[in-house]
Amino acid sequence: MISDEAKKKIQLGLGLVVLVVGVRAGYILYQRHEEYVAAEKREQAKRAGYANADYYVTPKKLHPFDVKSAQQLTEQPVWVKEGYRYTYYRYVPVVKRVDFAHEEGLLGPLERLEIKDVMAVPAPGGRKQVVATFEKDGHSFAVPVGFEAEGQYKFYSDEMFFVEDPHELYKHWPADVWQAVERHEVKPGMNELQVDFAVGMGSLDAGSSSAERTLSAERTLHYANGGKPLVVVYRDGKVAEVISGGPEAFRVERKSKSRF
Repeated sequence: MISDEAKKKIQLGLGLVVLVVGVRAGYILYQRHEEYVAAEKREQAKRAGYANADYYVTPKKLHPFDVKSAQQLTEQPVWVKEGYRYTYYRYVPVVKRVDFAHEEGLLGPLERLEIKDVMAVPAPGGRKQVVATFEKDGHSFAVPVGFEAEGQYKFYSDEMFFVEDPHELYKHWPADVWQAVERHEVKPGMNELQVDFAVGMGSLDAGSSSAERTLSAERTLHYANGGKPLVVVYRDGKVAEVISGGPEAFRVERKSKSRF
């Protein structure tokens, strides 16, 4: 005979299994819904007759839901989607410790990484950070790709990395555009995505349209560009002006043009 206490433990164990399976299934269904919405948007773009082939590119996503599934990041190279956005830290492999107290740098535009491991480690604030480790210039580093809270994991690695070579994903771009991207240069006629690939993340000027990558309004974005700031003005979705320097250089340039 099974005692009442044993029955309660069995029921509790089964309840936890059902809960974990339910959460995982819900997360997978949510991700599949996101993929469906993205596919619908691509179909709408086709029906609208958008000529920009970028609209039809669908980068692969890994959809990690725990540390084990996030190990997929180690199975192929990854490329950074938005340069100068994600901070990395020194990692000590012997003790598996990340030195969160000291920032080592920012991942560069389209920087190629070979992820060595993915793990959950203690971090400031009391919760665990999920980090991906890699080597660079003979040293080991770690970059956060998610976190753990209340027993559940949240990952943003799909937003951080391409797991397919961007040169293949966007092979429809002209050779001169890819040459500019690889030299981290901005040329007239490039679109915003191409500029992102070349010089990293940009921030919208306060006076510009908030419509993402709009084709109908002038937009001005500021790029930190790893310490070499640029201001880029877009018209009809393409680079029209490139100004070296920060906001002050941009104001001086605009002021001088307004005199004529």
